[in-house]
Amino acid sequence: MSENVNTTEGNAQNQKKKWEFPHVFALMFGLIIITAVMTYFIPAGEYERETTVVNGTERTVVINDTYHEAEGSPTGFFEVFQTVHKGMTQSADIIFFIFIVGGAFGILNATKAIETGLANLSMKMADKEIYLIPVIMTLFALGGGTFGMSEETIPFIMILVPLAMKLGFDSLTGAAMVIIGSGAGFTASFMNPFTVGVAQGIAELPTFSGMGIRFVMWIIFVTFSIAFVMIYAKKVKKNPEKSLMYKIDKQRNLDVSLDGQYTKLTGRQAVIIGLLVATIIILAIGVIYFDWFILEIASLFLIMGVIAGFVGKLRVNQIAESFISGCKELIVGALVVGFAYGILVVLEESNTIDTILFAASNLVSQLPTAFSAIGMYVFQSLLNFLVPSGSGQAALTMPIMTPLSDLTGVSRQTAVMAFQLGDGISNSITPTSGVLMASLAIAKIPWTTWFRWIIPWILLSYLVGGIILTIVHMFIWTI
Repeated sequence: MSENVNTTEGNAQNQKKKWEFPHVFALMFGLIIITAVMTYFIPAGEYERETTVVNGTERTVVINDTYHEAEGSPTGFFEVFQTVHKGMTQSADIIFFIFIVGGAFGILNATKAIETGLANLSMKMADKEIYLIPVIMTLFALGGGTFGMSEETIPFIMILVPLAMKLGFDSLTGAAMVIIGSGAGFTASFMNPFTVGVAQGIAELPTFSGMGIRFVMWIIFVTFSIAFVMIYAKKVKKNPEKSLMYKIDKQRNLDVSLDGQYTKLTGRQAVIIGLLVATIIILAIGVIYFDWFILEIASLFLIMGVIAGFVGKLRVNQIAESFISGCKELIVGALVVGFAYGILVVLEESNTIDTILFAASNLVSQLPTAFSAIGMYVFQSLLNFLVPSGSGQAALTMPIMTPLSDLTGVSRQTAVMAFQLGDGISNSITPTSGVLMASLAIAKIPWTTWFRWIIPWILLSYLVGGIILTIVHMFIWTI
């Protein structure tokens, strides 16, 4: 009897000692603390800045050769906790965008239209499910490559995760179609106004010049990205237990059978699905032709949600309650954005971000000409973990990289490509990216699980990007 008791106590102790990865909020706050500690060791300094017009838009950019020491302002104990509030204040537009979109989809879910539509699509795609992956990923890649689709991808996570599971894949496959699809297109963009457009404007190059070469790069990135996701999806389809999300997906309250209660669309549900499709089309038109961003997109989805509620014969109180329910589902995804922005707050307020930029540019300037482009690529890649905003990174680095490229024998087009590759690839893995962390939280995918799965794609992307950059530097965009 005593042996059984001891065994039970031993098992209980082992369970207590079992280590588990920190919650996403704990992880983000830990990064804030590490960054704050760094401010005591990195000398403070800053560049002068000026407001200039880049491709018709006013932007604040640094002025080259103006770096100077500044008064040190390391982040104190109390300031560490203040950065969370400041980060949420700075990212309030994204946070409330997520809440509003989540609320709109909460209303849609209450009508059962999406659930029914997914069940019907799953039945029609039986034995042909795998072919949806290249189609969906190519569409997102076009969005990333043309109008810089990023925050706009968040609503689609709520559609494609359950769709992927209905088709016999897993939640990771559904999230990957969105994140990697748009990420590959964004990274190898041929006409993204927020990265290529801004960077070329600062580098005094014709807008979207070199598009042909970048389009070839886009095809290469999108092709191997689709193949990467399809290989994993086939493995999961063949044996669901091979899924990295198998245990978590089993706990989801989602009917993945094809003979569920809602397999036949009603007329009202068909209208609601048509409304969703119309909303997506209007979104694309608004972003491409009318410069819509978070404010307009959030309003569009809110209108869609309200109309869908009335079409679905929901009472006013039901619409309100469904909206709140949808918001609750995305609390983690929304608030994690503020934590991510808190890291940038620490670097900005301590006057250390410019010091990092100055030191890195000096290192690149000392490299042989043949390696200067790769040096810029590595620098931009590392900096993106601290400044995940594409246009923000362009405004910060291109005024330094442009004259540096002239001095080191690197063409300005190559410098722009080094920036866009370095800025884009790590967006799909860096925990400081608010959009990524929000998307993973909405999909209920732990960052560690995502990291394990995507790291081969990240390494392959860096390798392919380095090869392409070397080829254009040595043989195409020569001085």
